[in-house]
Amino acid sequence: MTKKLISIIAVAALSVSAFAAHHGGKKALEIEFPPPFLIGTPVQVNLPHLEAPGTPRPTIMVPEGTTNLADGKEVTSSDDFPIIGGLDYITDGDKESEEGYFVELAPGTQWIQLDLESTSTIYGVAIWHFHTQKRAYHDVIVQISDDDSFESGVTTVFNNDHDNSSGFGKGTDKAYLETNEGKLVDAKASKGRYVRIYGAGNTSNEMNHFVEVEVFGTQ
Repeated sequence: MTKKLISIIAVAALSVSAFAAHHGGKKALEIEFPPPFLIGTPVQVNLPHLEAPGTPRPTIMVPEGTTNLADGKEVTSSDDFPIIGGLDYITDGDKESEEGYFVELAPGTQWIQLDLESTSTIYGVAIWHFHTQKRAYHDVIVQISDDDSFESGVTTVFNNDHDNSSGFGKGTDKAYLETNEGKLVDAKASKGRYVRIYGAGNTSNEMNHFVEVEVFGTQ
């Protein structure tokens, strides 16, 4: 190894260390994505509150020890009998979107709920819906609570229901096109044991689909 290369590596390491020190020892959250895979004829998506394509993901700073707390955790749903797949798909670590990787719930406003098993500090929630076709999902709402019925102590960290059609209040977040990178929501260190995610169909059909959810935090 040349002295020049050693110098470059040292400077890079110093830069990373300085960046972490500047943010109180925290580092930027990194997420693994499945390979992109698109099939079918693209359908035009026309929504009044659609996020511009290419909008950068939020940079979420997390402390040492932050992990995906959702890995392998129990998932329940408002739909007791999914049309396709099983709820365990949502926390099995597989983010591909072909048949056999997603769960399909009934039409209308539906929710899935993850039990993290103990109260946690949550920094980010990553969501993958069906992403092998160009589409946007309606009324995506992400809430966190210590109450498994979500009747009290509820923190809403994302809501793109622009017209309150699902009845949880008008949201100010943008709808977005599904890709293999999913959607990363900044949970702003909210605390809770349960994470609930709503949806109300999509721009291609009236069904609700979930591929994977990751919840990044500490316990």
